[in-house]
Amino acid sequence: MTEETPGFDEKPDVPSGATPDDAEPKAAPQEGAAPAGDASAQIAGLTAQLDQVRKALEERTADLQRLQAEFQNYRRRVERDRITVKEIAIANLLTELLPVLDDIGRARDHGEFVGGFKSVGESLETVAAKMGLQQFGKEGEPFDPTIHEALMHSYAPDVTETTCVAILQPGYRIGERTIRPARVAVAEPQPGAQTVKAEDGSEAGDDKDNGPEEG
Repeated sequence: MTEETPGFDEKPDVPSGATPDDAEPKAAPQEGAAPAGDASAQIAGLTAQLDQVRKALEERTADLQRLQAEFQNYRRRVERDRITVKEIAIANLLTELLPVLDDIGRARDHGEFVGGFKSVGESLETVAAKMGLQQFGKEGEPFDPTIHEALMHSYAPDVTETTCVAILQPGYRIGERTIRPARVAVAEPQPGAQTVKAEDGSEAGDDKDNGPEEG
């Protein structure tokens, strides 16, 4: 009789009423695996934090843009004020020199603008012109009360509008700013005198002939 080795064909004892699968050992659950619900909560939290950071970034960007705009406005205002102060200072200086320039002009008109005085006077006029001083006022130009000051008044038959017939003192300006109006003598048309052009282009009086009135 052959001897059987005990234990090789033995099966583990299975309790009555249990299936064979119950006899197999089950794998232990992996440690550290997060449930699906916890992962969704973490994603939602990160999304909310990202939205907060994005909102804060937009606010800081808007603040920076506003500060940059204010700084640019400040720079423009400072530059504009600096130019204005410079123009005022130059205008004040040149205003003080106007009597000297008037003396130079009178000396030139009287033939006394010669020698060293001429050299100094021309240098002063050149410097004043470089600083932006411009002289204006000419005989024959229409009278403009914004740039002319009438010191003398008369009537003339050869003018059709109020006209500067003599420049007593020239006017001066810096750019568009008048620092002294031209002081002039003006003439107006004769009261009631009107002229009409004849066919040959000559002007004739509009008054009736001065013959004796009929009785």
